[in-house]
Amino acid sequence: MTLTTGTGTGTGSGAATGAYAPRPGAAPLSRMIAAQAALETKMLLRNGEQLLLTVVIPTLLLVLFSAVDIVDTGAGKAVDFLTPGVLALAVMSTAFTGQAIATGFERRYGVLKRLAASPLPRWALMTAKTASVLVTEVLQVVLLTVIAFALGWSPHGDPLAVLLLLVLGTAAFSGLGLLMAGTLKAEATLAAANLVFLLLLVGGGVIVPLDKFPSGAQDVLGLLPISALSDGLRDVLQHGAGMPWGDLGILAGWAVVALAAAGRFFRWE
Repeated sequence: MTLTTGTGTGTGSGAATGAYAPRPGAAPLSRMIAAQAALETKMLLRNGEQLLLTVVIPTLLLVLFSAVDIVDTGAGKAVDFLTPGVLALAVMSTAFTGQAIATGFERRYGVLKRLAASPLPRWALMTAKTASVLVTEVLQVVLLTVIAFALGWSPHGDPLAVLLLLVLGTAAFSGLGLLMAGTLKAEATLAAANLVFLLLLVGGGVIVPLDKFPSGAQDVLGLLPISALSDGLRDVLQHGAGMPWGDLGILAGWAVVALAAAGRFFRWE
């Protein structure tokens, strides 16, 4: 056996080393965000409690109140009134309640602190979380839409208006969820997020029409993000209205204030 050294035309350790030379450094930012978003989505979909909140509860409410005449939803089919409200509830459950609870406990256990020390910038981490929320919402909307059609839903209106309402609603609730998770302790976030979810479910026009409340309360409840989202979706999908600028303005105001406050007061430790 002969050992050959030096340069030549043959393949040797030098060529192999060159072919597999290490390339230190962080991955491209877009790839890091995509990987983190995929991880966030997998963790959310594997969490039984989150699935109960984001998928099972809205689905049960839609099926139950569409099949059983419990609440007076006015003229027309109950499913036509309920579906826009349940879509709004699905957005709130994912962007606000689910994200607030998950982020609050990540903050408590030091996960956010460690991620903040990684090459992934903090704003990119929040972008990945938002992308995960959007992916989950798409799955929710598809599921609820299929169920609603099976129950006899007859939607109307402009899809662009629906998309704008869902996007602004997601931004508003996401900002509120991050603000809560970044300022309160995890246990307090858990309790407060679930309490707000229940209160807005009852008083946000999701199941019970706002006109069933006293006139003075209607003016206040109508300014809530869940009310603006559910009413805007209902005006478009049930009544075939044009662009709901008033509801879009309320959601945009909540989104700007909530996201700005979350960016200002969010504590990573």
